[in-house]
Amino acid sequence: MYTQEFIAIGCYFLLLLAIGYFSYQKHMSATGFIIGNRSMNSWLTALAAHASDMSSWLVMAYPAAVFSRGVISAWTAIGLTTCMYLNWRIIAPKIRVATEKFNSMTFSSFFESRFKDTSGKIRVFSAIVLIVFYTIYISAGLTTLGHNLELLFGLKYGIGVLIGLIIVIPYVFMGGYLTIAWIDLFQGLFLMCVILFIPLYLLPQVGGWAAISENISLNNLSSQLIPDFSQGTIISIISLAFGWGLGYFGQPHIVTKFMGIKKVSDIPTSKWIGMTWMVLSLGAATLIGLVGIAFFKGELNNPELVLVEMVKRSFSPLILGFVLCAIIATTINAMSSQILVLSSSLAEDLYKKLWHKKASSKDVLLASRLGILLVACFAFLIALRNTNTIYELVLYAWSGIGAAFGPLVILSLYSKKANKYGAWAGILVGGSVSAIWPLFNHFLPLGPLIPGFFASMVSILYVSHLTRHKLSHKV
Repeated sequence: MYTQEFIAIGCYFLLLLAIGYFSYQKHMSATGFIIGNRSMNSWLTALAAHASDMSSWLVMAYPAAVFSRGVISAWTAIGLTTCMYLNWRIIAPKIRVATEKFNSMTFSSFFESRFKDTSGKIRVFSAIVLIVFYTIYISAGLTTLGHNLELLFGLKYGIGVLIGLIIVIPYVFMGGYLTIAWIDLFQGLFLMCVILFIPLYLLPQVGGWAAISENISLNNLSSQLIPDFSQGTIISIISLAFGWGLGYFGQPHIVTKFMGIKKVSDIPTSKWIGMTWMVLSLGAATLIGLVGIAFFKGELNNPELVLVEMVKRSFSPLILGFVLCAIIATTINAMSSQILVLSSSLAEDLYKKLWHKKASSKDVLLASRLGILLVACFAFLIALRNTNTIYELVLYAWSGIGAAFGPLVILSLYSKKANKYGAWAGILVGGSVSAIWPLFNHFLPLGPLIPGFFASMVSILYVSHLTRHKLSHKV
């Protein structure tokens, strides 16, 4: 019954496993597994940074937001594009040089060296934040796979989640950092082609821009980027743009890609490759949401399935299978990078630093792989609950990580006044404010990243100022 879909998916994942096997033969050390021996070229770095960023959010959650609210939701894409460009400009070159100087392979080891923290608190606080929010983030990816396999093949949701787990673990386990980078390159290009083709093909089928405009009006959705200048609209625009965009500065699974590029001089080329991919992909995802409004006349039970439902009703099962591969690709891109970052933190920041300081490279590599299994199991349990939308899960996790680490990354590279006490405060305050903000945002309807980010920034600067004399006596 599903022969063509299974043929497409089977061919696709055999190719991914082949890439994983090839990379496994080259990287048997912890340094190779965690950061690829800093050997990536411009194309690998660009597509690894951008493809691992977007996740299923790009083809499910974001088009759903456009479908549900209209053109105003495109501020999310504008904010993301602007902040990612700044990430390439102000973070990438400096973090590459600084982490090599300190011989750091993870965020927390860099912070520890940069702020001369011998207590181990930065590593512990970082690991706690990563465990909490990345596990939620990974569960969002599993939720995506569960919903899609349930819709397309009639599988029970829990079985779909389990299959997703079985898909992502093997090649992350085999190859590590460089494997994920090569797969990101392949999947990033494949995904971009798919999401560009689908809405451009369907646009004339639904009646073109005139039909989209008509259905936007009939469903009382936003037809402009700035519908009006009311206070509520301005706050909504700020929340859409910066409630996502600011997170780029503190996402380890993205920033660590900058750390792995071979030469700093390759970063400008990598930046333009990555930004071109991002503009095309976000533009296509926006168009998917707009075409979906006309295709379904604004009525769809689960807007996060707008792309899948359109393809299911418009194309052959074989094409549907390849589109499903594109969706799985976005999910795997992000999940694999997140699992690797989190398992690396568990191995480097907890196992080696706190429990086994003289661990060999092989011991750390083994701990990293055991960490992969541990993280995946916790994410699986969260995904089984099926209580949140993909958008909500990703926003919550993205915000917590971005608020905890974004200000610290910026200040660690550009401020001489920030110290280890401020770093401790910034990680804890940023993560905590972002975590609890949803309980209070009815007073000020901003996304949790914005208050968390600025609370973290203020905490780092204020606590560093208060403890500047204390530090001079202890260092």
